[in-house]
Amino acid sequence: MSTYAVGDIQGCYDELRRLLDKVGFDPAKDRLWCVGDLVNRGPDSLAVLRWIKALGERAVVVLGNHDLHLLAVAFADAPFGKKDTLAAILEASDRDELLHWLRHRPLLHHSEEKGVSMLHAGLPPQWDLAQARACARELEAVLQGPEHVEFLCAMYGNEPACWSDTLTGMDRLRFIANCFTRLRWCTAEGELLLKEKGGLEQASAGALPWFRVPGRRTRANPILFGHWSTIGFRAEHNCWALDSGCLWGGRLSAVQVRRKKPPTLIELDCTGYLTPD
Repeated sequence: MSTYAVGDIQGCYDELRRLLDKVGFDPAKDRLWCVGDLVNRGPDSLAVLRWIKALGERAVVVLGNHDLHLLAVAFADAPFGKKDTLAAILEASDRDELLHWLRHRPLLHHSEEKGVSMLHAGLPPQWDLAQARACARELEAVLQGPEHVEFLCAMYGNEPACWSDTLTGMDRLRFIANCFTRLRWCTAEGELLLKEKGGLEQASAGALPWFRVPGRRTRANPILFGHWSTIGFRAEHNCWALDSGCLWGGRLSAVQVRRKKPPTLIELDCTGYLTPD
């Protein structure tokens, strides 16, 4: 049995299946980990959701920002973005079943067996792994419970930018969501810089990739993540970035996850469906 972790799919169903064919993925025995953003912007988000959901316990999916956006559009009447390709899901006969399944995915997956954690975006330097797991469970309970609509209505926004154990209510939940699904850059003190985009050579003064912050409390914990297509596949500081911009004509990247061995890279060249802004 092999375990493969794949970067952001974003509705690129054909590329996902081609990549898995390339590695000889056997859905009867192998496992597929997905770093989030299963849906949106690409051509066939509905097929991606249906196929991965059908894998049952052989698939592990963490939520990304586009996945949360789909839930907000579906449950909280959030407006469509100009490049959204979510209509087919919302009009599908199995819409409710798919959305229920997606809403019950975690924000962080930790495998004791593999000694690896997986999330979509990043972690603030103040959190150790235990706190990250606790914060993930806190928001998961809201998303999976009766308060999910209230949260999805209040989810959007960049504040608060700094973590405090005294944060409460929607401010606390929004900070947690922004870390797990949107974080790329922060300051050395852990202030989230959510307006910063671009590659590693395009940062403003004082901005650091979250995985390079000195003294980050999860630096000893192997972490797989996605969300940052402009840096492509990258392995450093005990972190592996898996979003290589398939949607934009880059690659779809995956790694084979093995205990006590560095992840092995597998990539597929992609035609691309959109041009970056």
